[in-house]
Amino acid sequence: MQSNQDKAAPEGDILAVMDGLCPEVSRAISECWNAPVTHYAARIFCAVPQPVSAIGKTARQYLRDTFKQQLKLIVQPQDVEAALAGFDARPVIQAGVHSQLLLDPITFNAFLLGWLGAVEIGLPAFFVFSGTTVTMETMGKEGPGWLDAGDRQINLFGMGRHKLCRQSVCGAGPVELNREALEEIRGAAGTSGWLELLLANGDRKWGNAADALAEINADLVAHWNEPASARPVFFDDRHAALLVARHLDDEGSLVSRLITDPARRAHLERALEDATSGPYGRFMPLSTQHFFGLREKRVRKLVLAGDRLVEAERPQGVSVPLERVALRDALRHGILLPNLFLLFLVMSILPRVRVLGGFRQIGYVPLFQAALRRVLDPADSDERALLEDLSVRENAWGMRVIEDDTPVRERLAEVPAGRLLETLRVKYSQRTLAEETDNLRLLRESRRWRRLMGLPVD
Repeated sequence: MQSNQDKAAPEGDILAVMDGLCPEVSRAISECWNAPVTHYAARIFCAVPQPVSAIGKTARQYLRDTFKQQLKLIVQPQDVEAALAGFDARPVIQAGVHSQLLLDPITFNAFLLGWLGAVEIGLPAFFVFSGTTVTMETMGKEGPGWLDAGDRQINLFGMGRHKLCRQSVCGAGPVELNREALEEIRGAAGTSGWLELLLANGDRKWGNAADALAEINADLVAHWNEPASARPVFFDDRHAALLVARHLDDEGSLVSRLITDPARRAHLERALEDATSGPYGRFMPLSTQHFFGLREKRVRKLVLAGDRLVEAERPQGVSVPLERVALRDALRHGILLPNLFLLFLVMSILPRVRVLGGFRQIGYVPLFQAALRRVLDPADSDERALLEDLSVRENAWGMRVIEDDTPVRERLAEVPAGRLLETLRVKYSQRTLAEETDNLRLLRESRRWRRLMGLPVD
């Protein structure tokens, strides 16, 4: 029986399905199948054509301005333009790092692939999107509010369980680390380095958990990456909300028209509903109508009632007129967050940016783009130019590619201080994509992809 590394290409069933939905993903996998994982990481960081349409150019500038504001907070002034120049050349965002400490293996592995790609390309920085709408506890003693310390789970911020399971990461706060619980594991096997870093932050207070996790993750990367290379820049739904608000400043912008013009909005909603009922509908993540509401530190599903967005199950809760200025102000004041369609619209589809995502994301991004193409007006010169931009899809598989469930704390114990990331770069320069993915095993086990291949689902 052939081993994975002996195969010229992956078995064709999953790729045949991908060719109908996301051929750019299938192509990248095929081209890099017997190449090192680092080669694949560089491949998905390849250059993306600049938008030609005025709509796309404006969207790219808005996104660039958003990143510039974030960079000013975390890097030296002389490093801001270098980071932005790198993004201009390779406009790629790593997703899948969903507001957990990088000590979580799945989160770390997703981050690692993006870091490998940025290092291989020679970028001084790369941009990492962290979803913050999840709750602090997603399952029993799992989620952003918990730290797996091996023989015990640490309640990271010392929040009561009723708060952890009800409050979203972007809403929970103010927070501080649970220093007492962390002190209890001082000296335990596998805690050297990372625990001291956490304890060094033990007296700090953050306005919310999202900021705390982003700042601690940045500190962890700096601790693992000496000499420093490819610095991660973390941003999240709140920054995306400000980005949507920037589009809404202009009443003539495409985003403004799609949301606030009743006819355009209805057309868009039909296009998204049709995608949901189509052959790939299981990928569609339309859990709220256009926006989420944020009330009492919890993300709320919204529906359209007349001319207002209201909470689905509590009409007396969040209520915002579906009007441009009101929506813009609610986004800026932290009352609304964009749903995934709007998030990808302003972060990826309009500005022509490739986002590296997981099994579901590589399915829904092309569906979002196809829905947008349906509602554009070719008689409008700007929208016709955007249609040309959108004739090419930018999409890549970037989460669960590297799948090593070894606890990060154990990896740290095996390498010299400051050398974790460089040690792993060497490892994945010697391990092929075929070997690492075990012939795309996790993709083949995905219920959504198995259904498309006509395989049984347990």
